[in-house]
Amino acid sequence: MNAALMTYGALLAAIALEVVGTTFLQMSQQFTRLWPTVLMALCYAAAFYLLSIALRTLPVGLAYAIWSGLGIVMISIVGIFAFRQTLDLAAILGLGLIISGVIVVNVFSNSVSH
Repeated sequence: MNAALMTYGALLAAIALEVVGTTFLQMSQQFTRLWPTVLMALCYAAAFYLLSIALRTLPVGLAYAIWSGLGIVMISIVGIFAFRQTLDLAAILGLGLIISGVIVVNVFSNSVSH
């Protein structure tokens, strides 16, 4: 299998698990509900394991920039649809800048080995 595909696949899976874990964190109601808390911990553990796989190839700063940027955007979308949270114009613009930043880093940075 292609090394870049494995690296970015592990990173994307880690991000998805972190978003699911954060969703369970919200559902745990400050750790007062057992199963959402357990599922949150499992998702976070798996997410960090997959992130460690991505770090075999990607520089930690770059991997974390992608992780945090996409994670913020994805959990904001989950918040809108699952928890009926709203975003104002400034939040939407900020999320757009985060997405733009991740794209710029991945397309134009020499730190990324494609």
